Amino acid sequence: MEETAATWDLVLSAVRIPHHIHYDHNNWQLLVPADKELRATHEIESYFAENQDWPPLPPAPDHDFTPLMQPPTLLLMGSLILFFSVTGPWATHSLWFLQGAGNGERILHKGEWWRLLTALTLHADTLHLLSNCLIGGWLVHFFCRIAGTGLGLFSILLTAACGNLINILVHGPDHQFVGFSTAVFAVIGMLATLSHLGRKRITGSHFLMPLMAGSALLAILGSSGERTDLGAHLFGLLCGLIFGQILGREPLHSLRHSLVLQSVFFLLFLSLLIGSWLLALHP
Repeated sequence: MEETAATWDLVLSAVRIPHHIHYDHNNWQLLVPADKELRATHEIESYFAENQDWPPLPPAPDHDFTPLMQPPTLLLMGSLILFFSVTGPWATHSLWFLQGAGNGERILHKGEWWRLLTALTLHADTLHLLSNCLIGGWLVHFFCRIAGTGLGLFSILLTAACGNLINILVHGPDHQFVGFSTAVFAVIGMLATLSHLGRKRITGSHFLMPLMAGSALLAILGSSGERTDLGAHLFGLLCGLIFGQILGREPLHSLRHSLVLQSVFFLLFLSLLIGSWLLALHP
């Protein structure tokens, strides 16, 4: 009741109606001159009618989302390890690396776009592979628990390809690359963005928080090592930050619950990845 009396005072003060609020024995009374009674009643009733549903309730946290298909994280990471047992480490005369490794000159001048995807499945050595599987496996699993398996895997593939493309545009046709780490940092970017889109109020500093969080992880995980491709990590992260904005908005945010949508994106993921290797080996 005290809050209501404060509202009366605010409304009548705004329209300059003389009034007095009297409190006695747990009762609040609003006193106005007799000739102002009708106007005071009108102003107060109008205020409460206009603000009946204000402020709006913040959106409920989306804790009830459960992927219709559980993320095949172990299968995905196991496939990378199995594939490495076939391709081996990066070798100059290896057919797999000759046809599937990221090669700026072949991509930019020959139109071999599939290398943007096939390079994600190749690794320079065992340490390179294990670091991507251990860190990337956990991140991919957590991300697919949020976005859904089909949409999540397709998003990872798309953003990683975009990151690789920007990297070779910056470095030029002489740049070569392999590894799943671009995808790992794309996931970090998407997770950083999605974790802040649920805020009720986004300020300038809140908008920068995903970028700062991603940059910190980039500095910790992706900026050292003899064969570290910092550009791939950086542009994978930036593409993830941008694409995370799309994933967190409607209609994709609501359509995550659709089995049809998740199935379509999962088939697109498989088709792009397998199709890219078919093009690479049989151009």
